Amino acid sequence: MRILLAIDGSITSDRARALVAKLNLPAETEIRVIAVLDHVPTAGGIDWHADLPGSTHGPEGQRAHLMTALETASQALETAGHAHVDSVLLRGEPAKAIIDEARDFEADLVVVGHRGHGAVKSMFLGSTSTAVLEHAPCPVLVVREPNLRNALLAEDGSESSRQATEAVARWPIFNHLPITVVSVADVSIPVTMEVQLGLYEQVLKSYTESADIARAQTREMATRATQTLTEAGRDVTIDVREGSPASAIVEAAVAHQVDLVVIGTRGHTGLARIALGGTARSVMLHAPCSVLIVRGRVDAATETASQAAPGQVAASRS
Repeated sequence: MRILLAIDGSITSDRARALVAKLNLPAETEIRVIAVLDHVPTAGGIDWHADLPGSTHGPEGQRAHLMTALETASQALETAGHAHVDSVLLRGEPAKAIIDEARDFEADLVVVGHRGHGAVKSMFLGSTSTAVLEHAPCPVLVVREPNLRNALLAEDGSESSRQATEAVARWPIFNHLPITVVSVADVSIPVTMEVQLGLYEQVLKSYTESADIARAQTREMATRATQTLTEAGRDVTIDVREGSPASAIVEAAVAHQVDLVVIGTRGHTGLARIALGGTARSVMLHAPCSVLIVRGRVDAATETASQAAPGQVAASRS
């Protein structure tokens, strides 16, 4: 398995590092720790982040800060028993650099910290973690807290949801973790049904039948996912809910006090994503715990990774 851990020396990236250190990983797992020296903004030819004594804001101060963070992270991971760790300092726009490195490294999983920006700011301005999860070639784990004692898998019957189920079933990081499978039946009354005056009984009957079908299909989806996980040796329970998928998943995460939500994403982009949002995006913004967004390949993560030389630390590309 190949894990790309992106850090920036902040408290949130320290949590991401701490979680990776605790993961149940195969001995041959390769972990690459990266930090990105961002472009320095200038205006009118003036460097507004000029170095001051002891400052971490200027180019040299930021570089020194990131190099220290890389060294600290690598040492912590090696101390935790992960033998194959290297670290790289990159230059450029953080999200793009992380995505490019994930492709070059052929990462099976990208791990980033969550900065906790508000929903409106994240929707219109974006954030590094949001941009990475939308464009990374593999699953992305957005870390809020450095614990992984149980998990919740969101199942909606889609192909992306099937990939998420496969990840939970096959990845060793889920060994011995209690898993709750949550499926959500959307049984809300359509607006078009509400306005048909004089047809109340017919509309009510039609809605009731449709809602019953939705509930049955939702439970069937949860049961299929549970069977896959049970056959893989997972300890699984089912929670079937009704309502808005994103809200119901977040509510379930709170109710079950899970450390991680695992959810597939269909990869909506552009104006459709901005205007409508997406379940995975909304869950990432509002869940009280870490979120694993599954899109792209998950099979390679269970194959034997190539051996990396131990102790290969701080190979800077800056």
